Amino acid sequence: MTSLPVLTTSPRLAALPVTIANVGLSYACAGNESLLTGMVRLGRKGIPVGCVNGGCGVCKVRIVEGQIKALGPISRAHVTLDEENQGYTLACRVAPQTPVNLEVAGKLSKPFSKGRAESATASPSIQQQ
Repeated sequence: MTSLPVLTTSPRLAALPVTIANVGLSYACAGNESLLTGMVRLGRKGIPVGCVNGGCGVCKVRIVEGQIKALGPISRAHVTLDEENQGYTLACRVAPQTPVNLEVAGKLSKPFSKGRAESATASPSIQQQ
């Protein structure tokens, strides 16, 4: 009797190289994890990290070269259909299928700014005449 090889139900996928062109950084990312998770897992920096769920749009990137697969839906509030057709996506919602070369599309910007909070909460001065 010959024994058959045991197949696992969730094989570990080989790590693929991912290069962030803006900063010249490369890291390895498994084909079953998001581009963002792979970067964070290795303690790398380069792609801004926000909610890691596709809700904030902070990790928006443009895939310059390579194939990816969707891990979940991408909000049109963050990536329009036109942008998607140009290679834009959210790094937290896609996994590499081949080596990937990407560019970070933007930087984290807050919808508010520091400024005159102190003067806004200060008591108005009362002038006596």
